[in-house]
Amino acid sequence: MAPQSAPVPAPAEDPVLRAARRERRMRIVMPCLALLAALGLWEFLVRYNNIPHYLIPAPSLILETLWKDGPSLLSSAWFTVKLTLLSLGLAIIGGVALGMVFALSRTVEMSLFPFAVILQVTPVVAIAPLILIYVDSTFAALLICAWIVAFFPILSNTAIGMRSADHNLRDLFTLYGASKWQRLRYLLIPSALPYFMAALKIAGGLALIGAVVAEFVAGTAGQNTGLASRILESSFRNEIPRMFAALLMVSMLGILIFLATSWLSRAVLGHWHESEIKRQG
Repeated sequence: MAPQSAPVPAPAEDPVLRAARRERRMRIVMPCLALLAALGLWEFLVRYNNIPHYLIPAPSLILETLWKDGPSLLSSAWFTVKLTLLSLGLAIIGGVALGMVFALSRTVEMSLFPFAVILQVTPVVAIAPLILIYVDSTFAALLICAWIVAFFPILSNTAIGMRSADHNLRDLFTLYGASKWQRLRYLLIPSALPYFMAALKIAGGLALIGAVVAEFVAGTAGQNTGLASRILESSFRNEIPRMFAALLMVSMLGILIFLATSWLSRAVLGHWHESEIKRQG
C-alpha cells in the first residue's frame, strides 16, 4: 500500500493584493453606508417631527413617487440624456478641432480665442432668451445653450495640452524633419490627452447643467420635455415629492456621467500617465 502524501498548503495570499482588494471594497461600501445613514436620519427626522410632505417629503415617499411616476419621468430623463450627450459630443468635436487649429496656428488663435472667451463668460441664462427668439426649433435652441456651456473647457484644455509638449521633443521632431501630421500624431495628441480627459470630466457635468438651465429658461412644457420641465411643472402644482423625484434623477444622471468619464480617463491614461497610474505603498 502506497504511503499517503501530506496535503500541500495553499499559497499565502500576497498582502499587497489583499490590501488593494480591501481598499476597492471600502471605496464602494463606505459611501453606500454613509448615504444610507443620511437617508435614515432624514426619514427619522421627518417622521419624528411630523413634517408635512409639501415642505420636506420623506425619502420613502420620494421613492414611492419615483416608482409611481416612473414611466413619465423616464421619458423626460431620456430627453435630458439625449440633449446632454448630443451637446457633449458636439462640444468634443468642436473643442478638439478648434483646439488643434489654435495649437498649430498662433494667428488663428489670436483671432478667434476672444470669441470663445466671450461665449464662456456670458451667462447662458442671459443668452438663452436670444437663442430661443432666433432659433425656431426648441430642441435646437436648448442644444445650443448646453453646447456653449460644455464647449470652452474642451477647447481650452486641448489647446493648452498641445502647447505643453516638451520643447526638447519638438526640437527632435524638427531635427528629423517630421511632417505636421507626424508631429500631431506622435507628439501633440499624446501630450494633450491628459488635459483633454480632465476637461471631459468637467464638460460632462457642465453639459447636463447647461441642458437643465436652458430648459428652465425656456420654460418648456408638454410630453417631449426634460426633467427640468418636470421640476417646474411640479413646483407650479405644489407636488413637492415629484420635484424631489425628478431632482434625484438629475443627480443620478450627473453621477453616471462622472463615473463614465472617470472610467474612460482610467482606460485611456491608466497604462502610461502619472495621473492615473496606481502605485503600491
